[in-house]
Formats: sequence, structure tokens, C-alpha cells
Amino acid sequence: MTRGKAKDSETLSAASVSMNRLLAPASIAVVGASPHPDKIGNVLMRNLAGFAGRLEPVHPTATEVLGRTAYRTVSAIPGSVDLALLAIPPEATANAITDCVSAGVGAAVIYSGGWGETGETGRKRQDELRAIARDGGLRLLGPNTSGFIAPHAGIYATFVADLPDTVNAGSLAIVAQSGGVNLTLCFQAQNEGLGVRLGIGLGNAADVAVPDVLNWLAEDEGTSAVVLALEGVADGRALVAAVRRLTERCPVVALTVGRSDVTEFARSHTGALTGSYRLKRAALAQAGAVVVDDLTELMDAAAALSAVRLPPLEHAGVGVVTGQAGPGLLLADALLSRGQRIPSLSDEVCKRLATILPPLTYQQNPVDTGRPTAAFKDVLHVVKSSPGIDVLAVSLLHEPNAVDPVIVMQGSGPAVLQSQGPADAMVRLRAQMRAHGVAVFPTPERAAAAVSALVRDARARHQRTLPTGGDRRKVPSFRPDNAWNEAQAKELLALLDIRSPERVVCSSRAEAHKAMTKLGPPVAVKLLQAGVAHKTELGGVHLNVSTTAQLDAALDAIDKTHGARYLLERMAPMGPELLVAARRDDVFGPIVVLGSGGTGAEIEDDVAIRLAPLNDREAGRMLSELTSAARYRGFRGAPAVDEPELGRLLARLGDLLVTREDIELVEINPLRVTPAGLVALDAVVTAA
Repeated sequence: MTRGKAKDSETLSAASVSMNRLLAPASIAVVGASPHPDKIGNVLMRNLAGFAGRLEPVHPTATEVLGRTAYRTVSAIPGSVDLALLAIPPEATANAITDCVSAGVGAAVIYSGGWGETGETGRKRQDELRAIARDGGLRLLGPNTSGFIAPHAGIYATFVADLPDTVNAGSLAIVAQSGGVNLTLCFQAQNEGLGVRLGIGLGNAADVAVPDVLNWLAEDEGTSAVVLALEGVADGRALVAAVRRLTERCPVVALTVGRSDVTEFARSHTGALTGSYRLKRAALAQAGAVVVDDLTELMDAAAALSAVRLPPLEHAGVGVVTGQAGPGLLLADALLSRGQRIPSLSDEVCKRLATILPPLTYQQNPVDTGRPTAAFKDVLHVVKSSPGIDVLAVSLLHEPNAVDPVIVMQGSGPAVLQSQGPADAMVRLRAQMRAHGVAVFPTPERAAAAVSALVRDARARHQRTLPTGGDRRKVPSFRPDNAWNEAQAKELLALLDIRSPERVVCSSRAEAHKAMTKLGPPVAVKLLQAGVAHKTELGGVHLNVSTTAQLDAALDAIDKTHGARYLLERMAPMGPELLVAARRDDVFGPIVVLGSGGTGAEIEDDVAIRLAPLNDREAGRMLSELTSAARYRGFRGAPAVDEPELGRLLARLGDLLVTREDIELVEINPLRVTPAGLVALDAVVTAA
């Protein structure tokens, strides 16, 4: 197998060379090849009949399988073997892998189940197998996998029969942890008119994992777009690095499962708000992938991005042109509902459109041409020339006697076409338009999803041009002698230039009374005890305490339950409240979280997440992702958040976690928006 515009082994990275023997082999041995058509080894041999390299069957007794000389072991095969496909039971696999190592085989695919997915015994056997392979320099795909296909090289290394007749070659790579999902997507791609470059199911991923495949694809110029279907993540940072590297060359569209998963993390609100599904999506998007919600959107985004890619843009604008008013209105509505910009056309462009279109047509953006004619081509070019229009969304019924989309859309620049017509005609149109870099979709909603994917990919690549960290201020080294309490947490925040109310730590009731006099009522009276994250629920917070009687009552309530020290603080001005936090995730490392304050983030499921470090500008954008964003922008006269200040605060918390490995969590909840700026009303720091 050769890679598209292939680089030879001397120019590939060492890791890519080792992966070549798995995904681009020159020779394949089928261990367990069988003359019986109902056996997996027979299906593999038939599926590989079109492979141009050497195909060697291995069978313990047969001397021939499907007309090819069979060998008893891989080590008995003359010459080197790149890839061994093991269609044998799990109990025979270790010996077969040992034989492959002794024969210098580069990689092996293990199809059988009964390994790590079955429990402790299976995990132990899988670990032993991985150790044998790694010690011998052999890469493993699986176990418990359906294998992979590379149609352009005639490789259908899977036990699903007849795939060579049903999935054609193309430029789309499909990477899935589930073998069944991989094959489902291969069939879906075929049905959508998209050929497959690589389709791979990782299975248990004992050795070869998602980052390995993505890094290999980053060097495969024959791949125009990558579809990633993700379940669990073992190494979040490796995944993010691989996606970032790959998206520099080609787009990645990602779908994750586990929407209903909620991770238990009892130490703070933050853990409950950053379950694995939410965090995977945020990490993939930050790395540059276009993250989608379902399989249809996954394939639509891949179809658009494999046809055309916008240049890096922070805010791409969409020009909408329609041959029929109704479908065009639906398309514009679908685009706006996805947050896409449909900017007004320039005066000069409107004047030019008036010379082309009949007077009763709508000549703004969207542009309704009325009955489409050959002038449709001129309309597209004029609209595309308007400043701020970066991609066209075109709606045009299939009317070959009126206008030919293939002709009118040539040279129009980045575009997506929404069209309907007879099924056979649409199949032909889809293939013709793809040859000109235009993806075709049957409904306005799907076309809008495709445009959204183009825009999000462009924005992600623009984001890559910005600095990766905050303002890189020196991270404070302050730490308490014991566990962190709230006063110490706020002392740390002050060193990061994060404000909190004036406060006094009190060890006795007498000190508390003096503190209220010093601060001036009203005050907040709090339990001061390390390791207590939710003081309000425990009766440890009393607000707006103004009199000595109220103060005594608050102190009595705290003494009755806890008998600890007190923290008195001046009450802050009223304003909307946010939750901000940075915590250390086991898979992805330091992350930054922004949500509605108090319990709002949990109740409203309203959270934005980023991996740290991040720059101030990107951190400030997190507010726009909250469904409650308007609440913090001066809603009904309330103080408006200083978004640059919020961005600096979030970036500094991220830098703190990146630099200070002794800290597990920093959480400010609530962070109040006041006329004077952001004020941390409560703070928790947890040591790692």
C-alpha cells in the first residue's frame, strides 16, 4: 500500500514508520486462514483478494487455502511479513504473537474477544499480550476489534464479508473505538457518496490507540478529512496533541458518546459539572475538531469539510442565495438558529444585483433570485464579492432545464448547496458537485449544519494563531502549613490580583464583635474550617448580619454544629454571580470551568470548559457559551461583567494549576459581578 502523495520511510517519523507496517503493509499473513467459507479466516482471505501485496495464509495442517500455499506458522513464511491478522481463539493468541515477534512481523490485528472487556482475568491476559508485543517491537490493533479497511490499497482486513463490493475508495478517514461504529460509518459514508481512505476500529486498544492513528493520518496526504467516533479516553493530553497536529493539515469531525454520563466528584460543584462527556467535547473542540451531536451531523460535516475548507477566520460570514423563496427562508432560519452570521451586503453589491435581478426580487442577504436563470451564476459571484462574505449557502431545486448547478456554481468560491430532485439525479449531482469542491445536502437543516462545520473549523484554526497562555504573570508560591481554609484561599487569589471582600479571621466571639465594628455592618459571618466545600448547606454562612444580636445568633449556630473559628467579611454590592474554577482532571490534566453562580450551573446545566493553559482572549470567550450569558451583560440594569477581566482571571487560574502541581482544585463560587469589578465571595482550594 502506498500513501496518497506518499512520503517514503526516510521522510516519515519513526512512529509513523511503525504504523505503516500496520496500516500500509506490503505483505499480510492471515493466521487462522481456513478453506471453510463460514470461518473468519476464510472471510479475511476473500476480503483481501484484491490486495496488491503478498498475501500468505497460515494454517496448522492445510497446505493450501483458496489457491495459495499455506504455512504452519508465520515464522515459516519466506521473506518478511509486515502485518499478521490473527483469526484464532484467545488461548492460542499469545503463542502466535510470540511467533510473529520471532519472525520480525511489524504489526498484528487480534479479532477475538475475551480480553480486557471481560474483567480482571481478561485484563491480565491482555496486559501479558501487550508486554510480549512491546518487547518485540510489534504493534497491536485490538484485541476485540473488527479490524480496518483501506480500500484504495485493496485492504479489507475485517471479518465482515463482501465489503470490497460495498465500500469504495475515497479520501475520508474514519477512526472509531467501536468496530461496529467504524463499519456503520463506512456504510453511511458510502451511502452519502463519500469514499473511504481508512476505516478502523480500535477495539480494546491494548497498544494502538486513537492518538497513534491520528498522528499517522497527519502524514497521509491522501486523507482530506477525518471522522472520529470516541468513547472513553485513556490519555487526554495525547489525544488533544494528536488532534491539534492533524487539524493543521486536514479537518477533524468528532462525535463522543456518554451524553447522560455524570462523573462523581463529591469534593466540589466543579467535578459534577465536568463529567467525561462534557469534558471530552470541550477538549476536542479546543484542539481544533468540529464536535457534533449525532451521526447524521457527523457525516454532513465530513462531507462539507472534505470538499472545501475555509481559511482561518475568527468570524466567517455567510451569503445566502436561493432560487426559490421558501427553501431559502428555511435555510437562512436554520443558519441563524446555529448562530451563523448573515451580514448585510455592501451598497455597491446591492447596486450590482439590481442590474441583474428583476425588481420584485429580494436583493439583500439572503438574496432571492426569483425564477432561477443563467444569471444565477452572476448573482453568486456578486454576492461572494461583498465584504464579510466568506462562504455561500445556496438553495436551488433540481431544474436542469432552468439552470445547471454544476455550471453556475463553478468558480463561486467556498459554497454549500441545498437541493432536492429525483433520487437518481441527486446521486449524479452530488458526485459532479464534489468534483468542484461543493457538497450537496437534501434539506436546509443539513446544509446549515454543514456550513456551521466549515465556520467552526475556520474559527478553530484562527484561534491557533493566538498565544496559548495567559499574561504569564509569576504564579505565587504561597501555601499554608496545613489544609487550605477560605481565608488562605483568598490570600492566594489576592496574589493573582483577584479581589475578595475585606475580611477578618476571628478565633473568639469577642474578636468577631470587634471585627464587625471594624468592617462596619452589614457583614457575612462564616465558618472557617479547612476541607468544608459547601458551608451554606451546613449552616455555616450567615449574610447581612447588622446587629450584635444577629451576630450572636450567627455565632451560636456555627458553634452548635462546628465550634471552629469564624470569618467575617464586608458584604459586597449586589450583582449577578458566576462560578469559576480550575481543577486537575485525571485524563486531561488542568482544566478551567465557568458556569452560573451558586447552584445555577448544576440546575441549569450551564457550563463552559477549557483545557489549561489558555490565553486571556479565549478564556473571555467562555462567557458566550453559557446559555445565561445575557444575565452577565447588563440585563435589566444589573452590573455587566468586564469580559477581559474575566478572561484574565480564568487564564490565571489555569496557569496556577499548570504550574502548581501541589494544588488539585481552586473554586470561586460565587464570583460576583459588581460595578467595581469581579469579587470572589467564596473560595475553596484543595491540595493535590
